[in-house]
Amino acid sequence: MTDIRIPDAAEREAYEAGLARAAGERWALRLAERDASLWTTDPAVSEAIVDRLGWLDAPGHFGVQIPALEAFGDAVREAGFNAAIVAGMGGSSLAPDVLARVFGTTPDWLTLRVLDSTDPAAVAATVDDLDPLATLFIVASKSGTTTEPLAFQADAWHRITAALHQRGVRFQSPGDFMVAITDPGHSLDAIPHHDDLRDRFLNPSDIGGRYSALTYVGLVPASLIGIDLDPLLQAATAMLGACAETDPARNPGIALGAAIGSLAVGGRDKLTFVADPAIAAFGAWAEQLIAESTGKHGVGIVPIDAEPLGPVAAYGADRVFVRIALEGAEPASAEDGTDADARLAALEAAGHPVVRLSLADPMDLGGEFVRWEVATAIAGILLGIDPFDQPDVESAKEQTRQLLAGHGGSGDGDAASIDAADAGLTEALGRHLAGLRPAGYLAIQAFVAPSAAADASFARIRSRIRDATRHATTAGYGPRFLHSTGQLHKGGAPIGTFLQLTADHPVDRPIPGWPYTFGQLIDAQAAGDRRVLVSRGLPVLRVHLGADLDAGLAALERAVAGATAGSPAG
Repeated sequence: MTDIRIPDAAEREAYEAGLARAAGERWALRLAERDASLWTTDPAVSEAIVDRLGWLDAPGHFGVQIPALEAFGDAVREAGFNAAIVAGMGGSSLAPDVLARVFGTTPDWLTLRVLDSTDPAAVAATVDDLDPLATLFIVASKSGTTTEPLAFQADAWHRITAALHQRGVRFQSPGDFMVAITDPGHSLDAIPHHDDLRDRFLNPSDIGGRYSALTYVGLVPASLIGIDLDPLLQAATAMLGACAETDPARNPGIALGAAIGSLAVGGRDKLTFVADPAIAAFGAWAEQLIAESTGKHGVGIVPIDAEPLGPVAAYGADRVFVRIALEGAEPASAEDGTDADARLAALEAAGHPVVRLSLADPMDLGGEFVRWEVATAIAGILLGIDPFDQPDVESAKEQTRQLLAGHGGSGDGDAASIDAADAGLTEALGRHLAGLRPAGYLAIQAFVAPSAAADASFARIRSRIRDATRHATTAGYGPRFLHSTGQLHKGGAPIGTFLQLTADHPVDRPIPGWPYTFGQLIDAQAAGDRRVLVSRGLPVLRVHLGADLDAGLAALERAVAGATAGSPAG
């Protein structure tokens, strides 16, 4: 079910104009025909776009692979594996993470973990309690050259080698405990030990990473945790068929894309997700898809995921709310315990657009992947951008490489920096928040180990800042967000204000065979991103949380409370 409510007459008129344009220009048919002129008249750009539209074929292409995938999952179980780790970033990690969090593990199947943080404590927490010889390690990288999964692979290869030696296993190699998901050709060749791996899953090269949820990227992990792939892909196929409807108002992908695109053009560019807890993980996947696809050339849609739902007075006129409900599941609630649907009804009455989507079954996520892929591509038409490139992602990577090579200095640039224990933190935060840009957003960039405690701390900080300033807030762990919202931060509208969090590494972890450690890698990634943001004229405050992350976050919370005292939140 799709229900799009736009209370403001002018905004509704703009949406209807978008639908009329979609009908007159035959967007549904042209998308199905892979017509790149929907987005550009440049021949070179057109060629690149056509080479990124393979996701439209994914449900059908991979539907015929289901027997082979099921056989693979059965063989892995029979071989004695009881766990799997997906080592990937961005599009290569977020879809598996959604599936693992939503579906869990079927009894007698493997447990699944996702490794997408280079923080040494996060690496240790993900892998060190697992038996290396009972864990299938999945290297997921479209290019085959992504730094993070290759570092994780080096660590895994070393651990598996040591375990084989310790147990006197003579006739197996570390590659027997490892598979790769990548593209054919140079991408596969770039992955170390690729000829020695247990299996190699090669995706069609015309599917971009963030559009790859229904490729081997999502389906190989799904096959290991006991998800029935038939209904998942059937839901995707059904949605793809619905998105071929020529009446845009009845087309679930085009109607959604026209809504979020037209509203963003009109100034409502903060797309705020409110999902039932059972499917809340979907927001992080959608955040990456939308931010990286639309945030470029000074425009973009800012997805707001995991921000607690606050009172009506906390929101400015730049919001669109998306309610995603799962029938029969525990409903979402506002931060004060109020029913989310009642709060959204009040927000709608106050003039905010609200999009309501309802899933009958978790398997309908297969359809939601497709709906949002179509909607994001359609929104790109209205925004006047190519939704399939990522022109600003490489800049932070290049700065990281220079810093690790010793050619980049300290990496701070002109960014302000302060320790969490510094008595001046409250004042520094007050100055930073006072510089929030009109209709802008505050982004927390946490280059620390992910945890439930950190998530809860960020939620409290975000609520207080939003209530005090009426600005939208986002939060992401580095380096994961560099492969997601990082494109929007640098290439979208220059309205972001950035709070970067770093920490010490009391126990660092070497990357076997590499000239630096995981701690040095994540520190360089933070410094590199900081330098790029500052070079773009964007305000960054770095707060170093020290060796005790919990204490550092507690100090930060107190300072935020002090900096916002006297405001509605204070």
